[in-house]
Amino acid sequence: MTKASEAVSMRASSLSERLVSIRSLSNVLLVLYAVLLALGLGLGSAYWVMNEEPPFGVVRLGPWKAWPKLGSPEADPYMRAIMARRGEVPLAAGEGLTLIAAVDSEERRLDSACAYRIGFTVPAARLWTLTAYDEAGRLVNSELGRSGFTSAEVIRDSQDRFQIAMARSLQPGNWLQLPASGPFTIALRLYDPPGAAGSILSDDTVFPSIERLECGA
Repeated sequence: MTKASEAVSMRASSLSERLVSIRSLSNVLLVLYAVLLALGLGLGSAYWVMNEEPPFGVVRLGPWKAWPKLGSPEADPYMRAIMARRGEVPLAAGEGLTLIAAVDSEERRLDSACAYRIGFTVPAARLWTLTAYDEAGRLVNSELGRSGFTSAEVIRDSQDRFQIAMARSLQPGNWLQLPASGPFTIALRLYDPPGAAGSILSDDTVFPSIERLECGA
């Protein structure tokens, strides 16, 4: 074999080794990319779920949402993780039920720029409360120092019906002041309802409606 042939053979061998090294590095990078992508998607989806409402077991009643298993031993891992992250203690199944509204009765997002009327009935319960929260989930800080009403203090008409006005400006009767801006949510808590808490979810007509009246700047 001539020196020229040996040189060509050596170059070919070196090139082959480089190609093998490049392929090996490419495979390692591909595996690393797949691992990082899976990790990012997993952590990202978990973070997203933890900052939202429980994804399973929801019951819809007009504008209201309820999770009847939230305070029971049957609560799924997502429910428990979300409550633990928020630092909240849900009502136990025998204590009552919490319902949340983020939209009005026409499925429009609740907005502090608008005025609302809530009424006129609530399912039977020993006590109920209706509370407003701002976009960050904090109690609304109103000029009257009030962020909600209880069934014991709300003013009713001669037919035992009630209306609660929600607006930024002062309203007659039962008035809850809304945040200065942004979306908000309403929580309706029913304490010690007759029978099982989940049984009252069969009739959505007994839950209060949320009517949007007008919207300003």
